[in-house]
Amino acid sequence: MTLFIPKTENMKKILFLFLITFLPLVISGKSRILQDNFKSLQVMVNQQWLSMPVMTLGSSDELNVGFDELSHNYHRLIMHLEPCNPDWTPVEGIFESDWLEGFNDLPIEDYENSLNTTVLYTHYQLQIPNDQCRLRASGNYKLSVIDEDNDNQEVIVVEFRVVEPLMNVGLGITTNTDIDHNGRCQQVSMSVNYNDVRVTRHNEQIQTFVLQNCREDNMKTNIPPTQITPQGLRWEHSRSLIFDAGNEYHKFEVLDPSHATMGLERIYWDEEERHYHAFPILCEPRRNYIYDEDADGSFIIRNSDNIETDNTSDYVYIHYRLKPLRRYEHTSIIIDGYWTTEAADTYKMEYDESQQLYHATILQKLGYYNYQLLMLDADGLTHPLPEEGSFFQTENRYQAFVYFKGVGARSWQLLGYQEVVFK
Repeated sequence: MTLFIPKTENMKKILFLFLITFLPLVISGKSRILQDNFKSLQVMVNQQWLSMPVMTLGSSDELNVGFDELSHNYHRLIMHLEPCNPDWTPVEGIFESDWLEGFNDLPIEDYENSLNTTVLYTHYQLQIPNDQCRLRASGNYKLSVIDEDNDNQEVIVVEFRVVEPLMNVGLGITTNTDIDHNGRCQQVSMSVNYNDVRVTRHNEQIQTFVLQNCREDNMKTNIPPTQITPQGLRWEHSRSLIFDAGNEYHKFEVLDPSHATMGLERIYWDEEERHYHAFPILCEPRRNYIYDEDADGSFIIRNSDNIETDNTSDYVYIHYRLKPLRRYEHTSIIIDGYWTTEAADTYKMEYDESQQLYHATILQKLGYYNYQLLMLDADGLTHPLPEEGSFFQTENRYQAFVYFKGVGARSWQLLGYQEVVFK
């Protein structure tokens, strides 16, 4: 069925609001929070907070998931595991025993109330594998957190990967691209060596995904290789593997709400609201590249003592501000980072005509945060914000995933993974 939409200003606005609201639920691959009373979702493998959550099959790797519910009321939460295809759709036609050893739908029993915080919360955490379940197959996995005390609503979605590294993956990054030389872009070259895996029809049996800084909004999917051999595939000088280099992420940390720390202009206590408010340094146009070590959008919860951070770190209202070159029509300015896991509207900036600033206020837990500002068009595509700039020198992390499906197999295996840092 074809949907015809009149090209009027009102209909454009309605379409844009629809996309900004529902797009994050369509394009998955990023863990997310589905209910407003849950906050601060952290997903890490072996506490490696700078990397994507990727476990190695049969290793001692441990997936750690933590989050808060904004009350001291206990919620009976259940975790449900489900295997997914490379595009995060559910796998059909396989038995649970094919991929899971042990039990599914386990209660989350590790929780504790916050101590001496102005915002009350209960911190929950879980690990995979644990004493009752272990994964038996590589691929993509969705972990749903179900609130049995709230009509079995799905409140958290965690999406992670398990790799069985049977194929070798090589990644190279250059600033001498097929569209510019030391300009605004970076180009990825890639190789896949099959090793002992029997691949007879690569276009049907292999799927590839290349990401920049763990982002899936500008991910390159199933780009045709430029060289095909019986031993593997190569991608050289592929215009489809060119990324905007962007700029270094903004960063700040709130470790103690009693005083301003790195990246903050000020912080104060509002006696009437009974909340802390913090203001990161105003974002202004960056016309030149200046190196500033960042974490490429990652974050970590911590406080000044760095002791019992999960249940003693308070919450603060963070006020983000952008001084724009102009006011933008038919597009939205959004805050983006690996921590932006709540509803899309949470990270949409509003324009203040009187101050001529874009701004957004978000309740966040004490910690270290990286973020960037992006333009989100009505067609759902993101673009670098002109104020941020795009410079070939920018440090970025690139990730590549290679999936394989054997002849007659019912599910995809993740047989190759690589991450490199361009400096």
